[in-house]
Parts: sequence; structure tokens; C-alpha cells
Amino acid sequence: MNRTTQASIAEKFRGLHKSECFVLPNPWGIGTAVYLHHLGFEALATTSAGFAFSRGRQDGAVPRDEMLAHIREIVEATPLPVNADFQAGYADQPEGVATNVKLCVTTGVAGLSIEDNSGRIDAPLYETGLAVDRIRAARETIDASGIPVVLTGRCEAWLVGEADPFHVAIERLVAYAAAGADCLYAPGVSEPKEIAEIVRAVAPKPLNVLVSGFNHHLSVSQLSDLGVRRISVGSGLALVAWSAFIRAARSLTSGSFKGLADAARSDELNKLFGQRG
Repeated sequence: MNRTTQASIAEKFRGLHKSECFVLPNPWGIGTAVYLHHLGFEALATTSAGFAFSRGRQDGAVPRDEMLAHIREIVEATPLPVNADFQAGYADQPEGVATNVKLCVTTGVAGLSIEDNSGRIDAPLYETGLAVDRIRAARETIDASGIPVVLTGRCEAWLVGEADPFHVAIERLVAYAAAGADCLYAPGVSEPKEIAEIVRAVAPKPLNVLVSGFNHHLSVSQLSDLGVRRISVGSGLALVAWSAFIRAARSLTSGSFKGLADAARSDELNKLFGQRG
């Protein structure tokens, strides 16, 4: 993808955040990306967990270069804007984050996220000052690239089990917005009141909310009414696929093939993928 095309796609992605709420689904391979495009979604996002599971690895255990190659293949699978789940930037210090964000931008992405999960048991979130510096380094790198890639600042307070995730997240997301994040994201928040308060705190910048098994009762219209601009499903679709696979595979061990009854039709998939040439 040339720089002019990437810039145009990134501007389109940026524009999606400025008006109504939109759903950003997460494919974990070329086929799933193509199918989501077929359904009419306006943008896609990678899922680190979904891809890791497809490779037989834990979330977070995919090496940087392998993840960059995966991000590139999702970008190239459709003409849609793609937001990269770039985890913690594959580095602790701002300088390393900057180096890796530069590499991520070259994959053709329209957006990328940087989270504050340190991966350490004793201190699962980076110290606030360091976390802010990491977002600032990502922002400066993106600006230097000349490509208007959307930067999402993620606070992992809920996912790492912080005792008071709401107050930790709201303080950090406000700081990430000030450091240059274009979109803010705290995966795990599910209480409408807390979502609305985060929306107000980071305004006018948009908030992304994760909807998955733990909060699937939330609807697009409800989240839109709360002021949410972007909804992603993370590893949700991949986990649904795994659930169906596990049920069907387990049924085989008991001598039954009933788990295959709800299978997708191969002729429909052949027709769809055959159109790619």
C-alpha cells in the first residue's frame, strides 16, 4: 500500500469517530476479515488474543514480527481501514514503543492501540508517568510518519484486576488524551453509569467500549445513547468460533456427529472467496 492510499484510508477511519457510533469487529484471519467486509462493516480491528489462539499460543505470546506480519495480512485482505491491537507496543520504554509503532505504521494500518499492561505480576500497570510517556512517544512517531493513523490509548485496569478500576481508568484515560491519544479505551467497563462518566471525562475525544461475553447485554443503541463512538468485540468472535468447535469436537469423542449440524455452508464460502480472484 502506498502512503497516499494509506493516508486516505486513515482519514476515512478518523472520520468514523466524529459522528455516530460504529461497530469495529475483530477478525483473526484473512477469511474472517473478508467475510466481515462482505457483511458491510466500515472498518476492522485485529485481535491479539484471537490470533494467538489460532497459533496455539497464549494472548501476548506472539512475537512482534509475527504480529506485524499478521496485521499486514489483515490490512491487505480488504480495502477497509484496520486498527491494530498492538498490545503494549512490544517494549517497556518510550523509545522502544516509538521504534515499534513506526514498524506498525508501515503495515498500512489506519489505527493502532497502545495499552498500559506491563505484563508484571507485582505491578501489572505501568507507572502512570511512564504510561503517559509511552502514549506521547507513539503520538510523536505517528505524527512524524505523516500518516494520520488514529492512536488509541488503552487502560487495562479492569483486565488486570485493579481494586478500583474505574477511578484508575478515568484518571489515566484523561492523561492519555492529553498526551495525544485520539481515542480512549478501557476494556472491561460495563456499567452504563461508569461508561457515561468516562465519555464525559475524555470528551471531545471518542471512547471505545469492548463488548464481549461479560457484557453482551449492552446494545449498540444503548451505548450510542451513552455517548460511545466506537464498539469493538475483541476476541469475542474468535471465542464464539472456538466454542462451536469445542462442542462439535467433543461430540465426536462420544460417537455423535450432531455437533456438525449447524455448520456453515461450504458452497457459500466458496462463492464469496472465489470472488477475490
